[in-house]
Amino acid sequence: MKTFRDLFIWQKAMTLVTNTYQITQQFPNEELFGLTSQIRRSAVSIPSNIAEGYGRESQKDFLRFINFAVSSLFELQTQIEIAKNINYLNETEFNNIFEKTRELEAMMIAFSKKL
Repeated sequence: MKTFRDLFIWQKAMTLVTNTYQITQQFPNEELFGLTSQIRRSAVSIPSNIAEGYGRESQKDFLRFINFAVSSLFELQTQIEIAKNINYLNETEFNNIFEKTRELEAMMIAFSKKL
């Protein structure tokens, strides 16, 4: 593995960021500095923490940043459920993005156990 870009969890997290930006484009404009911004920040935090942890000097530090990324993923799961509850996402949109977060969650937890 030469860079963090080679990590499959980072690649999947980057795809999740793109998907998150796409679904939040339809949110009301008054949410731009509210839920839209919060959802996007949580999503961006996931691959960012993976990359930052990869650059740390120890495996222990890397694991700590993977745990930060998992925490951001849990935030994202909560926020998209809020978006569904207030009808910013329909059931199909929610299920699609939530399933992607659950898949990444399983991968990241398995990865952290291997560190």
